[in-house]
Amino acid sequence: MAQQGLIHIIDDEPIIHEVLGDLLTTEGYDVDSSYNGEEALEKHSPDTYDLTLLDLLMPGMNGIEVLNKIKKIDPHAVIIIITAYASVESAISAMKKGAFDYIQKPFKHSELLLTIDRAREHKKLQDENIRLKDELKSKFSFENIIGKSQVMNNVFDTIRAAAPTRSTILLQGESGTGKELAAKAIHQNSDRANAPFMIVNSGSLPPDLLESNLFGHLRGAFTGAFSDKKGLFEAADKGSIFFDEISSLNMETQAKLLRVMQDREFMRLGGTKMIKVDVRLIAATNTDLEDQIQQNRFRQDLFFRLNVIKIELPALRERKEDIPLLVKHFLDIYSKENRKEITGISEDVMEVFANYEWPGNIRELENLIERAVVLTKTNIITRNSLPPFLYEPEGKEVAADLTSVKSGTLKDQTRLFQKNWILQALRKTNGVQNKAAQLLGVKPTTLNEMIKRLDIDINNLEV
Repeated sequence: MAQQGLIHIIDDEPIIHEVLGDLLTTEGYDVDSSYNGEEALEKHSPDTYDLTLLDLLMPGMNGIEVLNKIKKIDPHAVIIIITAYASVESAISAMKKGAFDYIQKPFKHSELLLTIDRAREHKKLQDENIRLKDELKSKFSFENIIGKSQVMNNVFDTIRAAAPTRSTILLQGESGTGKELAAKAIHQNSDRANAPFMIVNSGSLPPDLLESNLFGHLRGAFTGAFSDKKGLFEAADKGSIFFDEISSLNMETQAKLLRVMQDREFMRLGGTKMIKVDVRLIAATNTDLEDQIQQNRFRQDLFFRLNVIKIELPALRERKEDIPLLVKHFLDIYSKENRKEITGISEDVMEVFANYEWPGNIRELENLIERAVVLTKTNIITRNSLPPFLYEPEGKEVAADLTSVKSGTLKDQTRLFQKNWILQALRKTNGVQNKAAQLLGVKPTTLNEMIKRLDIDINNLEV
């Protein structure tokens, strides 16, 4: 095959084959000729041809019929319609049915070659999208977790090894790194996959209500308990229970959770009967639990129970080679959701993404892609659809503070960086935590927990 590719010419006029054949072979293409629809369809199979030139008016099976049948054989076939002036409306109809473009007879050679070049670029982009989708489904995806970097392959390997066991799993990583997806992947790849998977949002409820949700209660156990209620542990029996941000549990609830893990039984609030359960526990944290132990905020014995198999979810800034795959994944989701045909992002946007540090990790990238898809007026995401802070960072205060640190551990400097980053977001949003959380790409409950942990005074946000 010639370097340029193989073009299929379908036309009933021998002179068209002669003219096009000479022109295209001179340009470096290989050419295959068919003189009617039946002959063409016998030859056509997926990925046989790089491009098809199809006459609209032919005896027997006309061009529209041939187009429809080729598209059934090969949905991704790139077809240019050849038509006379009198049938331009039919050519436009053919484009609505999947043709790439049309040219009118008599055509100029330069016009035809330009249309073919555009069609080849279209096919190149289309083939690349198909390739990426196939990679996302196989090599670079594990139960909706996307990545091809070495650190993510290590995560996939650990999940595959740990999932079939009964061991407790501790997922550690910053907010937005995909800990809940990893927990679901562990559950789905275990022998508990057909049993319930229950999620506990540890920091979103007051202690009494959280314990009621976990262990259930009997009627009259407290004000407002008008009937008996099963808790999440009972609901998760034979399945898995996922504690998101487990460091948010108060010490009393931690003690009760430890007893359930040790004895595999508990009592409902207000009850006297022990209830046996078989539940696998998966926990997640965005903080260093050993540091929390030193501050007397987390029980050491509970930590030892949780820390049987530990899986570190890397921050996005540590796996930037995964950004193109993640961008493609989110573009597919939000383009379809918003009924838009977004084909990709511009090179300068990809450069911006590669240089950004992603404090909100994958969740922040997802939010930005969703925003860009909604705002863009073209089929390519450009800088115009991005918030200015991405490529015009204001981080002067953070930089100044960090450079002023003369000593201290990496943990100290990371804490200082996080504190200043959150302060900037709060100032930008006039102290509205929900908006600040959205800007940072974290959950409001996570932001609230970080504000407490970093001793941020939300009543004093002046620069």
